[in-house]
Amino acid sequence: MDEAITPELALFWINNTWMLIASFMVFLMHLGFAALEAGMTQSKNTVNILFKNICILSIGLLTYALVGFNLMYPGEAYAGAFWGFAGFGINTDPSGLTIAYADGAYTYWTDFIFQAMFAATAATIVSGAVAERVRLSSFLLFAAVYVAIAYPMVGMWHWGGGWLAETGFHDFAGSTIVHSVGGWAALTGAWVLGPRISKYDGRSDQDLRGHNLPLAAIGVLLLWFGWYGFNGGSVLSADPAAVSLVVVTTSLAAAMGVLSAAMVSWWVHQKPNLSMALNGALAGLVGITASADIVTPMAAIIIGLVSGILVIGAVHAMDHMRIDDPVGAVPVHLVCGIWGTLAVGLVSVEHSIMVQMLGIAATGAFCVPVSLTLFTLLDRTLGMRVDEEHELYGLDYHEHGMEAYGAFPLRTDEHFGLAAK
Repeated sequence: MDEAITPELALFWINNTWMLIASFMVFLMHLGFAALEAGMTQSKNTVNILFKNICILSIGLLTYALVGFNLMYPGEAYAGAFWGFAGFGINTDPSGLTIAYADGAYTYWTDFIFQAMFAATAATIVSGAVAERVRLSSFLLFAAVYVAIAYPMVGMWHWGGGWLAETGFHDFAGSTIVHSVGGWAALTGAWVLGPRISKYDGRSDQDLRGHNLPLAAIGVLLLWFGWYGFNGGSVLSADPAAVSLVVVTTSLAAAMGVLSAAMVSWWVHQKPNLSMALNGALAGLVGITASADIVTPMAAIIIGLVSGILVIGAVHAMDHMRIDDPVGAVPVHLVCGIWGTLAVGLVSVEHSIMVQMLGIAATGAFCVPVSLTLFTLLDRTLGMRVDEEHELYGLDYHEHGMEAYGAFPLRTDEHFGLAAK
């Protein structure tokens, strides 16, 4: 006879279903990242960018299953520790599929797939910052190691019950744990690779601008939609009050991020800039991610306001320092991730801004050396940057032997100024 459907069992099904839906929404964010990155870069590199993004998602899922999940959640025996490891592979114990797991909020398998989608996001952030000049094989190796080891180790410090969790640090859905982890590596990678050819040589960068802003806008709107699963799923249940608050604060911060970034860039450049407005939406989303569960709607608007201003300032600061980031990954994910984490200590009397600063500093102190070491080793062995000729012709042609838009005419040596060589 079938098991009786009790209120507790029905709630278990509802919670688990919501968590799976949230996982699917976070999965959709990878389409958003791919569309945004492709749209904000040159048409000659579109195949390369799409190839990277689908491989990053696949690498993230596999490495997280093999190593990452048990490194990030090693168990109570490692409470308060710097690191722990529960062994290779994921659990096959049938008890993980019952209501006894996670107090009836979701099953073990749901727990894994939701967290795995987050893991792949950290490497996707790096992809945009190094776009159009990074060697494909080297980047994919970097992504595999970074997602397998660096991201889950930082995640373990807080979400896995490690040392940072015991300090009272608060990062609800990952302004630091996800976005800054990716942002620190993005900054390091952009610095190691150097700028794209002609980016800062005094000539117009017209040819380096994004080739498809409609695609970029679609990508941002997909990311905004997926963020409802990213933040809403981080409630870790279908609790109606908690999920509703998170959805509202997430929406308001994103909306204010759009307007503040758009207005500031309009004032600075004397014309409304779509790409800045798009990054403003992402800035507000990253900024609210740490505190979406504890702030009031008005506080969320303020966080989004500051995020939109910061992203414009950071874009100009990056150019001043001649660090080339084609999609604005560092301003969005690192700068606004830091701001969002600090904002927790500013809007909540229950959380110390000093503790929040500790978490930010510890993450940077770990992620920068790790990513710098990986990039340096790969640069000295396989090489991190493509040849000049390959960069000028486009990575699609040289690394993939195909073009995203077949109707486009093939480029010639003369077009790229190579005829004299």
